[in-house]
Amino acid sequence: MKNMRMVVLSLAAFALAGCLPAFAQTQWSVTKTLHIGGEGAWDYVTVDAQTHRLFVTRSTHTQVIDAASGKVLGDIPGQKRSHGTAIVPELGRGFITDGGGDGGIVVFDLKTYAVLGTLAAMPDADGIIYDKSQNLVLAVSGDGGALMTFKPDIDPVNGKIDPPIKLDGAPEFLATDGMGKAYINLEDKDLVAVVDLKTRKVIARWPVAPGGRPVGMAIDRKMHRLFIGCRKPQKLIVMSAEDGKVLADLPIGAGVDATKFHAGHAFASCGDGALTVASEKAGKFEVEQVVKTPNGARTMGVDDSTFSLYLPTAEFEAPAPGAAPQRPKMKPDTFMIVEVAQK
Repeated sequence: MKNMRMVVLSLAAFALAGCLPAFAQTQWSVTKTLHIGGEGAWDYVTVDAQTHRLFVTRSTHTQVIDAASGKVLGDIPGQKRSHGTAIVPELGRGFITDGGGDGGIVVFDLKTYAVLGTLAAMPDADGIIYDKSQNLVLAVSGDGGALMTFKPDIDPVNGKIDPPIKLDGAPEFLATDGMGKAYINLEDKDLVAVVDLKTRKVIARWPVAPGGRPVGMAIDRKMHRLFIGCRKPQKLIVMSAEDGKVLADLPIGAGVDATKFHAGHAFASCGDGALTVASEKAGKFEVEQVVKTPNGARTMGVDDSTFSLYLPTAEFEAPAPGAAPQRPKMKPDTFMIVEVAQK
């Protein structure tokens, strides 16, 4: 009997040891920090999974960064207040929203990073994506309350964007389902506007309650679900992309700016240094983990080929005693990219 117990215990220990790597793989952590430096704040980061390049807007310029080494491969100048980047590798072009002045969309060459031209756009050009299924670049105008679209092979000097689609709200970010619909956060209305890209009309408006001030947007095209990062109240809203039904609301940190979805995991990056990882288990959505990141890491991009997340941030000056609350001041030359991946 004693020998039998020893055998059972040994087998149990062996089985547990075999399970440990599987459990460890579900944990996320900061795996690398790329110290970039340079001037300018930042907004969205876009990842080219084919070349592992990061496109990060830096206020008046946009940096192209090698995700492995942190080397700056290119620096695209000439923006007044850059927000986001969309890339079309098949055409060798990239597009940067410039929300300063009257608004513009900078067209650049993906190989040389040379500026090919700037398209006239509506004021406060902000979130931008490329929808391959419709072969359209989509960008939103926050101040103009509209969705702008154009073909990526547009004449970068003399081309004109399509007539804007009015949204009756202030859009922030967007996603598409690959079948002709676009979903756009209306931050000031606490709504998601659904646009039929073929008829170019808003066909639905869905409340994000119990969340509010929706900013981050991502989509699971296979399961037809939207993941919406809300600031007030602080929630990650899981919504049906078919009828707008809210399937779950999960707690997140303060100052969310981006949400992403990849391989069954939803992510919400927040300025307070909390990266929420959520997933669905047994038909129920739940928070899987909260990863501690540096303060200010509020936006992110995901490399679909390596399953790594990249979050830009910097070091900040400590607030003066008794000073009124305000956005922290960035220390000069401390801009960095934080990589988060599974252990």
